Amino acid sequence: MQPQKLDAIKILLFTTFPVTLLIFGGIVVLWKRPSEPLQSTILHFAAGVVFSVVAVEILPDMIRIHDTLAIIIGFMLGISAMLLIKNYTQKIENQTQGKEGSNFLPWGMVVAVGIDLLLDGLLLGIGFAAGSKEGILLALALAMECLSLGLATGTKLVQLGIYKKQIFTVLVMLGLLFVLGTAGGFFMLNFTGEKTLEFVLSFGCAALLFLVTEELLVEAHESKDSPFYTAAFFAGFLLFMVLGLII
Repeated sequence: MQPQKLDAIKILLFTTFPVTLLIFGGIVVLWKRPSEPLQSTILHFAAGVVFSVVAVEILPDMIRIHDTLAIIIGFMLGISAMLLIKNYTQKIENQTQGKEGSNFLPWGMVVAVGIDLLLDGLLLGIGFAAGSKEGILLALALAMECLSLGLATGTKLVQLGIYKKQIFTVLVMLGLLFVLGTAGGFFMLNFTGEKTLEFVLSFGCAALLFLVTEELLVEAHESKDSPFYTAAFFAGFLLFMVLGLII
């Protein structure tokens, strides 16, 4: 599929899905914290959804363009970037861990989540630059990931005794980072050729696979495992594979 120039309003509309679920997930824990089984189910489902979008939509476009060198370079840089980001944010978290008191924002965690969402937004922008179908499916997939991220962030802030107003402000700012990343990713690629698209798609593919294996599934397995959770992963994969065929 050739890169398309899409209506900015349409892109903004689909960008609101992940942002809305991010904020909803962070706010809902103010009244009732989701149980561990529910959180694990959401994480497994989100991992299956993201993995499905990579396998069904992104990889075929990479193979179609068929630039082996760009794929190798983009994929290696994608993995390297994710490893560096993870190492950097982990250092920040370690430096601030134990310093948080009542009503003290855990900046290490906030920065880590912000970088994650900025990158997710960038990947969504890349998806829309690759095509309308890819962007829509990726928006729905990242919405599930943002829901789980919002639940985790909100739960942590509540445990630290952060005021409700501060929690809402943090969630809105994180959502704006996602929107900023989406705009940057789309406008960076919408006016470039397939060579650049191939490189960035391979970069995004590596980043999404890292997200699934090193973040979503790792967090999902922090609670006691169950065949039901595993089934949720494959349900997410199957659902979005079918959606990819229908849309």
